[in-house]
Parts: sequence; structure tokens; C-alpha cells
Amino acid sequence: MKQLYAGLALAGAALCAPLLAGAQSAPIKIAGVVELSGAGATAGTNFDNGVKLAVKEINAAGGILGRKVEYTSMDTQTNPGIAKALSQKAVDEGVYVVMGPVFSGSIIVSMAETRRAEIPNFTGGEAANITQQGNPYVFRTSFTQSAAMPKVAKYIKDGAKARTVALIWVNNDFGKGGRDMIAKALDAQGVKVVADIPTDPGQIDFSGAVLKVKQSNADALFVYSNEEESARALRELRKQGYDKPIIGETTLTGQKVIELAGDAANGATAHVGLTVDAPQPAVKAFDSKFQKEYKYKSDHNGMKGYSAMYVVKAVTEKIGKVDSKALAAALHTAKLSAKDHPGVLLDVAFDQNGDLDRESFMVRVVNGKQQVVETLPPASAK
Repeated sequence: MKQLYAGLALAGAALCAPLLAGAQSAPIKIAGVVELSGAGATAGTNFDNGVKLAVKEINAAGGILGRKVEYTSMDTQTNPGIAKALSQKAVDEGVYVVMGPVFSGSIIVSMAETRRAEIPNFTGGEAANITQQGNPYVFRTSFTQSAAMPKVAKYIKDGAKARTVALIWVNNDFGKGGRDMIAKALDAQGVKVVADIPTDPGQIDFSGAVLKVKQSNADALFVYSNEEESARALRELRKQGYDKPIIGETTLTGQKVIELAGDAANGATAHVGLTVDAPQPAVKAFDSKFQKEYKYKSDHNGMKGYSAMYVVKAVTEKIGKVDSKALAAALHTAKLSAKDHPGVLLDVAFDQNGDLDRESFMVRVVNGKQQVVETLPPASAK
């Protein structure tokens, strides 16, 4: 009987060994839940292309812990309900990580699915409340509005020398959160908001909004909208001869905005967490590789997707196993240097909320290109 049990045990071990080996060599599944159509197509496509470029490089270099990455992107159509359904689909397929959505309104809805499944979820969304809900599985690829807006407000006061300001903002989760944060930050700097102008997502005609800005006689204008709407606002500002400082955040001076707005983008100034025009060697290398791969210049969203994928690689290799729950735990308080991990592009640290900290930039559009006018240190360096 003992010999029978021993034989069965050996047979069982023999059967399990190939299964274990297969699991250890199977591709690592990662899903992109991204805006490939609809109002967020510019942002989502750039983010998606950044992830795909990183995956291509990582696989060419041997993968993660010797396993290839299998990346599948799915189109949310910039619809929060679809984003939620696709996140559930990704969970059902047993993915290791979910990349996206980029839009705040979508990730706020969809991240409930990845949280339930204990799967890390990277987002390009900037709305402050994304990481204020105690979700231990959501991680940013950009600054939260609560971290970025004080930097912008300080520039409006000290750089633009403005004492009054007009606000144009898009009336969605992203825009409302940004509007509230910039208003609070401006108040702290002693700068008065004299015109508060909401606009619709996808708005075409900005003539009325710009007229209100001019009538306010504010010292400067702060614009906070999606890329396409930002470009339309800049064109209308130029058309109506607006000649005061135009200041914003990342979405005001992105590459797509510059292309759509043309000469009207020149002079616009923004605080950006990422720009392909930053002088760092890793960023310059990314810019070159992205243009070679896709035949166009990336914006900050491409950098977000690319760097997030390399963060996943670095932290997975640090913990030594492909385990979603362990990855999420290790990401909190993780610190990665671009010297040791060039793919992360800039030194980066994550806090317990999933918010990141790194240096950032003030840029101005000159002759159709972003120029870095100031490098701002990480908050932790102050």
C-alpha cells in the first residue's frame, strides 16, 4: 500500500511539474482600457502607444522575470460605462495589471472593478478624488490636481505678475476638480478670480467664453480643458486679439493642441509633469524611439503609458514574482531612479495613496514647440 501511495505521489508530482513550469513561463497578461475613439481619442491613443512601445522593448530584452508581456488594448469610446464593462472583462481574463483609462470620469467609475479583483490599475486621470477614496489598487501616471495647482498658482502670481485672473474650464469631473483646486490655490496666493467660465465637453464655439474673459479685464487667463477644446479656445483668443498671459496645465500645451491651434498656441504657458522636450537623456531617447515607431511626436500621455509599463517591470522584478496583490503593496512607497531604470524616464516615488512625486516643468510654446522655461523640484525636495 505504501508503495502505491508513493507511486501516486510521484505521478502527481510529475503531472504538476509541467503545469508549474507552464505557469512560470506563460505570458504576463496586461490590459489597456483606453480611449481610442470619442472625445478622449488623442489622449488615449497616445497613452496606448506609449504602453505598446514599452512592451515591445521589454519583450525584446527578455520580458519580465523571463516571461513575455501580452498586452491587449480595448476601446472605452470615452464612455465611463463602457470603461467599467471592459475593466470587468479584463479582470475575467485574469490580467496582471490594467492600464487606463486616461479620463478622470472613466477611471472613477471603472476602478471599482479592479479594486474588487485586487489588480493594480494605472491611470492618466488627474482629478484629485481618484486617489482620495482609499483604493489601494489605483496608481497615477501624472500629478494629482492638488499637487499641480499650487505650482501653477505660484507661477501666475510670481511669473505672470497677475493679481486678478479669469478661468475657462471644462464642465466634467476633470474640469470641475481642476477648477476647485486652482481657485483654492489662487486664493492662497492672494490672486482674485474675477471671471469663472464653465464650458461644455466637446464645445466648438468659444467666442462667448473669450468675450467674457476680455470683459473681465483680468490680468491673466487660466485655461483648463481637454486638448481639442483647448486648441479651439486658443484659436478664438487669437481671433479676438487677446494679448494677456494665457496659462494652464498639461492639456493646454500638449503636442496635439499645438498642431490643432497652429500659431495661436505660441505664447501659451503651462505646468507639465511630463514633456518630450525636457532635457533629460532618458526623455530625449524616448522621444526619438516614439517618433521612429509611430511617425509622430508623442505628448505627455505617451510618456505616461510608457513610463507606467516600466514601473510595473521594475517593481515586479524587485518583488521577484508575478503577483498582482504583492505588486500593489510594493508600489506604495516605491522609489525608482531613471539612472537604474531608464524606462521610468524621471526619478519617481509613489505614496500610500497611489499619488506620484517627481520633478516637473513650466513650458512655453515658442514657434510651435514646447520650450522648458523652468524645472520645478519634487515636492519631497522642498
